[in-house]
Amino acid sequence: MSAVLSIDWDAGFALRRNPNPQQKYWFDPIPPRTSVQAERRHRQERLAGAFRLFARFGFAQGLAGHITARDPELTDHFWVNPLGTHFSRIKVSDLLLVNSKGETVIGDKPLNKAAFAIHAAIHEQNPKIVAAAHTHSTYGKAWSTLGRKLDTITQDSCVFHEDVALFDDFTGMVVDTSEGDRIAQALGDKKGAILKNHGILTVGPTVEAAAWWYIALDNACHTQLLAEAAGKPQSIDEATARHTHSQIGGPEGAIHSFDSLYQGLVEAEPELLD
Repeated sequence: MSAVLSIDWDAGFALRRNPNPQQKYWFDPIPPRTSVQAERRHRQERLAGAFRLFARFGFAQGLAGHITARDPELTDHFWVNPLGTHFSRIKVSDLLLVNSKGETVIGDKPLNKAAFAIHAAIHEQNPKIVAAAHTHSTYGKAWSTLGRKLDTITQDSCVFHEDVALFDDFTGMVVDTSEGDRIAQALGDKKGAILKNHGILTVGPTVEAAAWWYIALDNACHTQLLAEAAGKPQSIDEATARHTHSQIGGPEGAIHSFDSLYQGLVEAEPELLD
């Protein structure tokens, strides 16, 4: 049971080891939950919290946007937000459980068809991905119109060094799984993707990691847009970028970063756990 519930640090998101042999990780690993039920509840609570945090960051845009979390027992099913419920109001009880055919197993609210088309393929093609996040955030959208990857120009952007794909085949709103398949193939084993003329997407081995990496990737887009508007930003050299990526690019730091926001959120909005 513990093997199922423990975080897979190798999950296609390169294992980040501390060069100090006495310390395996730069951050202490998160202890696993003790049962499937506890893990499911944990993912549901963090998923509901992620939506509310996204609302605070201004990532809610009409009906667009979805975050999914694979169910720990029914691993070909995932939890997702219902269509038409604003991110700032989502509670655990609002979440839908959807199977691999796009059928809603739990929940009576409408499903966002684009959410299924994109996320079903991502979860199916990489079974080690627990969560995926995609919204139409302003800076992610703005950067996506340039049709190129980000440069590594700050310490924070080193998290994404050689770890973000470019999907440059925009054909309109994603409504069928064939385009979701192509997005998943472009993503590969990276933690994020820039969807040209569409926005950004992140994935992770936990809900916390996928959500925090989305926040961080949007911030990296914002930072580079500002830097290029001001002048010609200077990139970090390859060796330093790779080294910094090995220090801060793993899911451990992302989980702690998310939790630092989540704790205050639950205190302010405890009804999200209902």
